[in-house]
Amino acid sequence: MAERNEKSDKGSGAVGKAVSDFVKGLNEEQRMLIILKTQLYGGSWEQMLEDLKSRLAGKPYIFKLANRIQDDIERIEQMSEFEKKYKVDLADYVDL
Repeated sequence: MAERNEKSDKGSGAVGKAVSDFVKGLNEEQRMLIILKTQLYGGSWEQMLEDLKSRLAGKPYIFKLANRIQDDIERIEQMSEFEKKYKVDLADYVDL
């Protein structure tokens, strides 16, 4: 379920283990956000965050994700920081 896709052969040693452990710990909401990031926002956390924040502010938005927008924003920020730290794209590790 949390296996890496063929398109990514990144990560070995400590980084690979950190990524593997992180992906194994993802819940369904986090996995869905990764899928939506890839399919609706061209792989951009920034565009997705902007869309969610626009929705919170009552501005036009692209996609209705969930009623718990603030929770999604926190999840996105956590996963985005992880990707930056380990220089990976979590979409490479989640079945799309």
